[in-house]
Amino acid sequence: MKKFELRSGSIEQTQAIGEKLALAVIPGDVIDLRGPLGAGKTAFTQGFARGLGVKGSVTSPTFLMVKSYSGRLDLLHCDLYRTSSSVEVEMLGIDEELDAGAVAVVEWGERAEGELDAVVVVDFSVPKQDPGSRVLEFTLRNGSQDRFESMWSHLEVQ
Repeated sequence: MKKFELRSGSIEQTQAIGEKLALAVIPGDVIDLRGPLGAGKTAFTQGFARGLGVKGSVTSPTFLMVKSYSGRLDLLHCDLYRTSSSVEVEMLGIDEELDAGAVAVVEWGERAEGELDAVVVVDFSVPKQDPGSRVLEFTLRNGSQDRFESMWSHLEVQ
């Protein structure tokens, strides 16, 4: 597994990182976002949606669990915080949408471990010494070296 880390000093920077990653995704990709409440997962997704050309506001689907948006690729924004089983995740129909060419950004993706095949896991952390910043650790799980280099090249220019 390939890993790299980026630091964000603001919500806007976190959104910009998401926007850049969206330029490197292909149909069927799943981006798994992990981290504590308030770490920036939804802000990242807002930028990601912007990178896909989604118009309008993107909000957390906490109570709906899945929201769909149209852009260059259809985007599924999933929040699995309230799921309690893999059966519940399966019933959301995410796999069918991915098979049809959508991409998914999944908040609390660790709750679907084994159900959704994430290409990238992004772990968000809040440094104790600088609570206004965020550290985003990217792990490429299912991809080639070329894929890793493509994603990194989109993200490294900040």
